[in-house]
Amino acid sequence: MAMNRLLEWMKAVATGALTPEAAAERVQASFERDLGFARLDLDRPRRCGVPEVVFAPGKRLDHIVEIAETMFSAGQNVMITRASPEIFEAVKTRCPAAIYHVEARCITADPKPLPTPVGLVAVVSAGTADRAVAEEAALTAERMGAQVERLHDVGVAGLHRLMRHVKLLRSARAIVVAAGMEGALPSVVAGLVPCPVIAVPTSVGYGASFQGLAALLAMLNSCVPGVTVVNIDNGFGAGVAAAIINRGAEKS
Repeated sequence: MAMNRLLEWMKAVATGALTPEAAAERVQASFERDLGFARLDLDRPRRCGVPEVVFAPGKRLDHIVEIAETMFSAGQNVMITRASPEIFEAVKTRCPAAIYHVEARCITADPKPLPTPVGLVAVVSAGTADRAVAEEAALTAERMGAQVERLHDVGVAGLHRLMRHVKLLRSARAIVVAAGMEGALPSVVAGLVPCPVIAVPTSVGYGASFQGLAALLAMLNSCVPGVTVVNIDNGFGAGVAAAIINRGAEKS
C-alpha cells in the first residue's frame, strides 16, 4: 500500500470526512482482495518484492480472468504461468495490455514499469525439450529485476557447447540449469563456477526417467557443493530464487 494513500485516509479520519470503520475497510482492501473463490495477496510486492503470481492449471478460466483483471486494476503487475493460448485470449478481452510469452507459456500484463535490469543471472537448458521450463525461469528473473543471459541446448551430450560459455557463466551471480534425462548438467556447471547453481529437473526423458524423478534424484545427490534443487519443471521457483540472489548481491 502506498504511504501517501494511507496518510490521505488518516487525514480524512482526522477531519471527519471518513469514519474510522471506513478507513479500516480501505486499509484491509489494500492488503487483500476477497473474490469469493480466491483471496488476492495485494501486500506481497511490499512484503516479498514480487507480486502474487497465478498458476493456471487447475483453475477455471473465468476465475483466472477475474484474478488478472483485479490485480491489474489494483496497479499490480500480472504474471500467469503455465497458460494456454485459450487462456491468453480470454485474459486479453479484459486486460488489453496482456502479452503471451509463447516459449515460457506465460501471460503478463503490467500497469507499472518493470525494474531496471541489474547484475546477471544465467539460465541454461540442456536440450531443446527443456527450453520451456528454462524460459519460464528466465522470464521470472527478468521481471524481478535481473539481467538475464540465456544458454540453450548445451547439454552434456555435447559438452563442447557448454565450454564455449564458461567466461559468461563465471560472471553470473546465480545460474539456473534446467535438464531432464539423467539430470547431469547442473553438476557439470556447478563444478565450473563460484556462484550458486539452482537446478531444475524437467519431466523430459524416456520411461525410466519417471517424468523427471530420475533427474530430480540425480540433482539432489550431486557431489558438487552449491547446487540447490527445486521441484520438477518448477522454472518459476528457480527464477525467483536466482533473482533474489542477484538482488542480494546488488545490495552488498
